[in-house]
Amino acid sequence: MPLYNRIEGRLLREQLRAAPFLNRITLSFYKYHHLADPVQFRNELYRKFLELGVLGRVYVAHEGINAQVSVPDNHLERFRETLYAYPFLNGIRLNRAIEDNGKSFFKLTIKVRRKIVADGLDDNSFNPADTGIKVNAAEFNRLADDPNTVILDMRNHYESEVGRFKNAICPDVDTFREELQVAENILSQHKNKNLLMYCTGGIRCEKASAWLKYKGFKNVFQLDGGIIEYARQVKEQGLENKFIGKNFVFDERLGERITPDIISHCHQCGAPCDDHTNCKNDGCHLLFIQCPECAEKYKGCCSEKCMEVIALPPEQQKAIRKGLNPGRKVFKKGRAAHLIPTRQITTS
Repeated sequence: MPLYNRIEGRLLREQLRAAPFLNRITLSFYKYHHLADPVQFRNELYRKFLELGVLGRVYVAHEGINAQVSVPDNHLERFRETLYAYPFLNGIRLNRAIEDNGKSFFKLTIKVRRKIVADGLDDNSFNPADTGIKVNAAEFNRLADDPNTVILDMRNHYESEVGRFKNAICPDVDTFREELQVAENILSQHKNKNLLMYCTGGIRCEKASAWLKYKGFKNVFQLDGGIIEYARQVKEQGLENKFIGKNFVFDERLGERITPDIISHCHQCGAPCDDHTNCKNDGCHLLFIQCPECAEKYKGCCSEKCMEVIALPPEQQKAIRKGLNPGRKVFKKGRAAHLIPTRQITTS
């Protein structure tokens, strides 16, 4: 059995989009746990997931696992049993997507990395296991109402731009590594306050809360299960929803709506919009917000220049891309000069 996908990604994506609705469930989970042989674990997992028809993106490292996957609903119990067969994953919570069209992922990718989240930290310099106090949705709301609480968004600017908790500090950063670098400075005057952190599913807060405790912050709390679990709990328990807008996700959906509020704008015309897309020019692939009118006007591209490129024959497009830094062909998280500048988000 091959341990890697050999089919071109573009073809797989087109097949997924053209397929009728599939009864699939999008799930995410993570676990910090020392793995002696992450390569062996990765290969075992790939075989088992492939047999179950699982698609998604999984990172494995000596420090554990970080996964976002799409599972056929008729294999959900077998998938859960597969995970629970590993003692360190037994009983692990599976965060279920809030909005799901069954087409969140188009292939299975499991990679061995140095870390399951790129944080730039030296884990030997502090205790990563000494994390903040985990709180549920009701406890989060109670702390959020306390005037002695500071709420910190541990995500990137393009995530908080389309959705965030009310009154949260949202650093204008492109990566989690940058976030950790600036968080201490932003919060330096609040070391004796309640520091209430949140992210998409909880994994970034695990490491960040331990780091900030090491840096002298006394009362550190983190939203257990992140925005995904919070949204589920407030709906089930009839709690006040303090999150507004969309929850950005790192799959084909690029977002799931939490509330009807649209708090961001099209990067091309400035109209209210919170729909992320990637530029259709594979030599650019910039991640940006584009309204339906601009999507039609620019044919899904971020600029007239990129629109001109995609009008060329495929072979000519490939020739233009030849020699470009491969990093330019993946998710572009930064801003671009030809788009409306992203406003720096501090509080709402």
